[in-house]
Amino acid sequence: MKIQIINGPNLNLLGVREPGIYGASSFLTYLDELKTKYPEIEFAYFQSNIEGEIINRIHETGFSFDGIILNAGAYTHTSVAIHDAIKAVNTPVIEVHISNVHSREEFRRQSLIASACKGVIAGFGLDSYRLAVEAIKN
Repeated sequence: MKIQIINGPNLNLLGVREPGIYGASSFLTYLDELKTKYPEIEFAYFQSNIEGEIINRIHETGFSFDGIILNAGAYTHTSVAIHDAIKAVNTPVIEVHISNVHSREEFRRQSLIASACKGVIAGFGLDSYRLAVEAIKN
């Protein structure tokens, strides 16, 4: 099984960016934990602060991977283009968020990509990614 994890803008700063919201661990440290927990899964990881690069990665992996876990960051609330990219591929996409976006600012409560995704997981810290892995596995 192959799973692509895509993180959007500012998620390269996990561990240092607002640790009260996003935690004190870097994503690469957490990714090592996922790889240890799921040795049977091949994980590919990509992070970009650029919308077009995220779209390109969805296109590149959206026909050959078993699942995509996407934390589009702020693009979740603004990007029709990412929504359309998800709709264009046949690999299921799980939208993930580290924080509970529904308990934060009003503008974070609307996702423009959720309707294109198989499901949404939010509010469980980095464990949201593990829950998405379980959803793809099952």
